[in-house]
Amino acid sequence: MRPHAYRLSLSQPEPPRALSAPLAALWWAKKGEWDRAHKLVQDEGGADAAWVHAYLHRFDGDLGNARYWYARARQPAASGDLDAEWTAMVEALLAQAA
Repeated sequence: MRPHAYRLSLSQPEPPRALSAPLAALWWAKKGEWDRAHKLVQDEGGADAAWVHAYLHRFDGDLGNARYWYARARQPAASGDLDAEWTAMVEALLAQAA
């Protein structure tokens, strides 16, 4: 899936079935469904899930917890614009899935 198609899917009531848990979590996060997003990655293994988990805690304002998850993801702790981070994460995760 390309980033444009991913963004268009946000108009649907459910994420595309083929999305990985981290991409589905970002989808739900963009729709304002933090709890649904968090449930998808909180017990998921792997660096991608940890990265999304970090983003979710940063979005929620829990910066200490976010730093922990960025470290688990082997990613630098983000501090910039949340929307820009979301876009960069979507693009990176979609590129990995291609």
